Amino acid sequence: MSDRKYFGTDGIRGKVGESLINPEFVMKLGWAAGKVLAGQGTNKVLIGKDTRISGYMLESALEAGLSAAGISIGLLGPMPTPAIAYLTKTFRCEAGIVISASHNPYYDNGIKFFSADGVKLDDDIELAIEAQMDKPMECVASDKLGKASRINDAAGRYIEFCKGNFPSDLSLKGLKIVVDCAHGATYHIAPNVLLELGADVIEIGTEPNGLNINRKVGATSMKAVTDSVIENEADLGFALDGDGDRLMLVDHKGNVLDGDQIVYIIARDVLKLGLLKGGVVGTVMSNLGLEVALATLGVPFVRSKVGDRYVMELLQQKGWSIGGESSGHVLNLAAASTGDGIIAGLQVLAAMLRANMTLHELARGMEKYPQTLINVRFSEGQDPLANAEVQQSVVEAEQNLGDKGRVLLRKSGTEPLIRVMVEAHDSLASSKWAEYIADAVRKVTE
Repeated sequence: MSDRKYFGTDGIRGKVGESLINPEFVMKLGWAAGKVLAGQGTNKVLIGKDTRISGYMLESALEAGLSAAGISIGLLGPMPTPAIAYLTKTFRCEAGIVISASHNPYYDNGIKFFSADGVKLDDDIELAIEAQMDKPMECVASDKLGKASRINDAAGRYIEFCKGNFPSDLSLKGLKIVVDCAHGATYHIAPNVLLELGADVIEIGTEPNGLNINRKVGATSMKAVTDSVIENEADLGFALDGDGDRLMLVDHKGNVLDGDQIVYIIARDVLKLGLLKGGVVGTVMSNLGLEVALATLGVPFVRSKVGDRYVMELLQQKGWSIGGESSGHVLNLAAASTGDGIIAGLQVLAAMLRANMTLHELARGMEKYPQTLINVRFSEGQDPLANAEVQQSVVEAEQNLGDKGRVLLRKSGTEPLIRVMVEAHDSLASSKWAEYIADAVRKVTE
């Protein structure tokens, strides 16, 4: 992504009011995107958002820019990111736009685009939009301006889509489920999906006020849902993030299941049904336990760079369907065109019911390896990864761990940090070798 001026791996994101996420820039972005899309025959796009207070401002700015470029707009209001991808396809729109900063705090926000197929825009289109941003903004003639309309049944349509991804011969009747919506975009969706499928639902994180998204709730803060599962003696808990594309789970004992474990459960269930296409894609951060567990099942496993965008790219290259990240992005392209927390949760519930097992029992097939992650800050101009002593420390760690561990050394994509990650068969070994390598990096950066 080094050739990009504005777009990152997940659209454009930043702090509200600063250089990128402000009304002037976003209006120009809407216009630039409109001009590029219009050149490809686009007539209408959808805009959805999460529950951040800044969403109203950015939605209006995007609407103005798109209209000036002659593009009509369908306004969805607060909707999960995967819902916007789905509805873009359903309404036969040429593009969908999401206003969200996902799991970030309320003071951040972002813009990302989906194509008519419900997947992220191709690189060449994003680059064309960036090039258009450098041109002076102009407005089409008044009779060519884009119109805006509100789509009032968007939530109901998406709820039915989610329910349609749950087997019709199964029911959630008798299951008590805690669902934590992070005060985000799924607040009016996820509880209703589970209720309509028969579950006894306990809601938390479903009272957004524009400022509380992801605050001490949701997939990045698991204490609330874990406490609620234990207190209410629930069968399990769902925790979604602010825009609904991540999922973490809690079993009835209060154990947290991350994206790796969710991917394993779904892949094993699909394999048992005889429907698994090829193998599974994880990332360089996926736990070694996932790789080992899938190998036991005879399922191929490959790793991409960190980011659901790269997981998606590798799935498409290989013609596979299932992949994900430890953070809770889970993809099953047989069900949805992008990562979808609600759909992933329903697939786990279906696996539980088919196996007649609790979530705790279902997760036993994968043993997570202890993982130690240490961040070491470095100064501009330094390249610790190229240092011979750092490289030697990695070789020593890998030789000692053998096939019972794994070392990953990488630069952060957003901060001047070296991330040292070591997985091993026991926590003492993982922490020992992570510290050993981190010390070698620190000597270079001093």
